[in-house]
Parts: sequence; C-alpha cells; structure tokens
Amino acid sequence: MGNLLKVLTREIENYPHFFLDFENAQPTDCERDVWNQVNAVLQDSESILSGLQAYKGAGQEIREAIQNPNDMILQERAWNSVCPLVIRLKKLYGFSLRLERALQSLLESLTCPPYTPTQHLEKEQALAKQFAEILHFTLRFDELKMRIPAIQNDFSYYRRTISRNRINNMNLDIEREVNNEMANRMSLFYAEATPMLKTLSTATTNFVTENKTLPLENTTDVLSTMASVCKVMLETPDYTCRFNSEDTLLFCMRVMVGVIILYDHVHPNGAFNKSSKIDMKGCIKVLKEQPADNVEGLLNALKFTTKHLHDESTPKNIRSMLQ
Repeated sequence: MGNLLKVLTREIENYPHFFLDFENAQPTDCERDVWNQVNAVLQDSESILSGLQAYKGAGQEIREAIQNPNDMILQERAWNSVCPLVIRLKKLYGFSLRLERALQSLLESLTCPPYTPTQHLEKEQALAKQFAEILHFTLRFDELKMRIPAIQNDFSYYRRTISRNRINNMNLDIEREVNNEMANRMSLFYAEATPMLKTLSTATTNFVTENKTLPLENTTDVLSTMASVCKVMLETPDYTCRFNSEDTLLFCMRVMVGVIILYDHVHPNGAFNKSSKIDMKGCIKVLKEQPADNVEGLLNALKFTTKHLHDESTPKNIRSMLQ
C-alpha cells in the first residue's frame, strides 16, 4: 500500500508510481466506522438511479387537465397521477441530504491532522473510493436529470394546483407528505440544472466555512490530488490495464471531473487559474482522447457547472479547449 501513492507535485513526472485502487480497496479498522456510515447511504444509490431512469412523468394527464379546466374527472386524473410522482421526487431529494452528510463525514476523515491529504488518500483508500463513488453517482444522477424535463413540469403543476385543491380536499394526504416548506426546498433543488453537483459543492463549501481552524489547503489538496491521480491513471496504459472492468475507465473520468468542479467552487482562485494545483490542460486532453459519447456530458459539466472558467485569469488555451 505504501508505494501505491506518491506525493504529487507540479513536477508530477518525477513521481510515476501511484495507483488508487477504485475497484478493490477495503476498509481498515481505522476506516470502518466512517466507511459503514457512508456505505449505508451508497448502497441505496443504484436504486435511486433506477427510480430516476424509470421516471415517465404525467405530461399527458396534465395537458388534458389544463385544456379542460372544468372537467373534474380530468383534473382528478392529473392530480392522482402527479401525487405519487411528487412522493418519488421527495425520496430523491431526501437522498441528496443523506449524500451531503456522507460527503462531509468523508471530508472530516480525509483532511484531519496530523496526516497530509496525500497521506490520508494513501492510508485510507477505502474512504477515497467511497468519495469517488459519491462523485460518480452525482454525475450519473445529474446526466439523467437533465434528460427528464417532466420532473420540473410535474412539480410545477403540483405547486400550482395544491392551493386550488385545498377547496375540495383532494390534497390532504399529499400535503402531509410534502408541505409548503418541503415543496419550496424541493423546488430550489430541482430548479438546478445539476442538482446533485450543486448539493456537493455547497456541502464542500460549508465544510470549509464551518471548520475555520482547518487550513483550506487540507480540503483543496484532497481534491487536487484525486484529480491528479485520476488523470495519470487514465493516461498511463500500465495503470488502465490493471482495471478489471471497462466501466472503471468511465468511473475515473467522472471522478476526475467531479473533484475538479468541487475544487473550482471551493478554492478562491478556482481550478483554471495558472496557480491551480490541477493540470487542467492535461485533464481536458485526457477526456478528449476518449470516445465522444463517453465524455460529452463530462466536458459540458466542466463548461457549465464550474465557477471560474470565464474568469480573466483563465488561460485562453484552456477556454478554447472547452469551446
């Protein structure tokens, strides 16, 4: 384990032997408490994605109800179609809150003294793997959500209709499940183009803000180190050939993009600045060398969900690579 991850510096070529085992890392006794806590969340992630992928919406019923406002049968049909969907959307939103807490637990473990962030990643590879799994899930969730406009349409209809339905008591059960305060929070979540990334970015920013005695570099160095590890693993055949599954390649790409986005939101100068500890040119180059179908969403995530891409300090060649 000790030789798997060397200290990463700007002269990264001088340290060629590092590999983060995303496929097989197992928790040590020191990691187990946090690992179990995070695992309880992650074990639900696939069912959350399956539920999102299967989301069909109530567009037809809503259109018919809007076109025939005096037909109470159609009004009730639309309402009865939307209510279970709103319950499902509440479950997805609730999972984002669980994921936020899990991320903050991992950040506490991977940044605490006396170890450096790089030493943490070396010694606690199972936690690093879970951190990566959260990012992998997040980008998959957001890619799916962007393809389902029915989510916002259904929820908008629910919010428009709930006060009107109060007259005829159609909504009493659903209002106990999703009251006005919950509906407001859910509305803000689903209004985001990439709601899970927004959740993680905010959670990471809040973690830094709330831990004032912890140097900012402890957090940003964890993120930049993971980005560097993923980049080198992706561009080094000796490492990619160790992957047991082709899916691990895409996993690495998603993790690399996820930590770049978090770094860009948390570091005052962002990920694209010349002073950044992330080799953005190298990271983008690695992505562009992959099949276009695999990376289009990831390149779009760098373009549209980062904070500092369009800063004056961002080199022109980096901006042009993402155009």
